[in-house]
Amino acid sequence: MAITRFDKGPRMSQAVVHGNMVYLAGQTAENGATVADQTAEILAKIDALLARAGTDKSHLLQATIWLSDMATFDEMNKVWEAWVDPDNPPARATGEVKLAAPRYLVEIIIVATLP
Repeated sequence: MAITRFDKGPRMSQAVVHGNMVYLAGQTAENGATVADQTAEILAKIDALLARAGTDKSHLLQATIWLSDMATFDEMNKVWEAWVDPDNPPARATGEVKLAAPRYLVEIIIVATLP
């Protein structure tokens, strides 16, 4: 079974397709001073990666969301809830972690399926 990798770098690929599964690397924002801004940018990146892989957010299976501060949970959720397909929400976990750099407030990891 073939493996397709998108945006390969020295330590990871941004997306990997194997069979009918799509795995996205943890996505972070390059811009945005607020959790809401960063979440919106990340979700746009996720939409673009899913489209390149041949799927969309209606095929999400799982989401893992890391926040640098759980006090921003509600702020992130407002953006997430406006974006997620209400008929096909994924299994989801959210936790607080120290992210790779202080500028990162949110990181989102996605597993999806092809249609």
